[in-house]
Amino acid sequence: MTTRASRRATLAGAAGVPLLAACGGESDPPASTPTASSSPEPTAPTSPTSSAPEPTKSQRPVESLVAVSEVPVGGGRVLPDEELVVTQPSEGVFRAFSAICTHRGCVVSQVSGGAIGCPCHGSRFSIEDGAVLAGPASQALRSVAVEATGGQVIRAAGRHS
Repeated sequence: MTTRASRRATLAGAAGVPLLAACGGESDPPASTPTASSSPEPTAPTSPTSSAPEPTKSQRPVESLVAVSEVPVGGGRVLPDEELVVTQPSEGVFRAFSAICTHRGCVVSQVSGGAIGCPCHGSRFSIEDGAVLAGPASQALRSVAVEATGGQVIRAAGRHS
């Protein structure tokens, strides 16, 4: 008569510590005494490459552009890293435009006297609607939807231009 060792006994090996097999099918009864090594493992955080669905626009994190206090009334603030210019044509009214001049693609550099100025060829644009005030640019700056909330100017949710 041949004696066949159970899978659990084989996996335990010489150390005598019971290990759990990933598959069932043996007729051995389950271990009844928990050991220190049988405590649950902490769950690892989900990686960005998980198969979870992408968040909808309303679930995406809010992108704060600039503090309201940093945008003067009748002026604005150029945000070169975001390639945006945020203006406040009148108190509490905020507008944002692409900071890329429509003439030759330079980044606008200043906001003064109610106008957004390009340093390359002198084009000037309105802080109210991005319209051309002085050429050589012939097209307005592209508008970007923003709103003021919690003391910050943020991109308006779901209304990206």
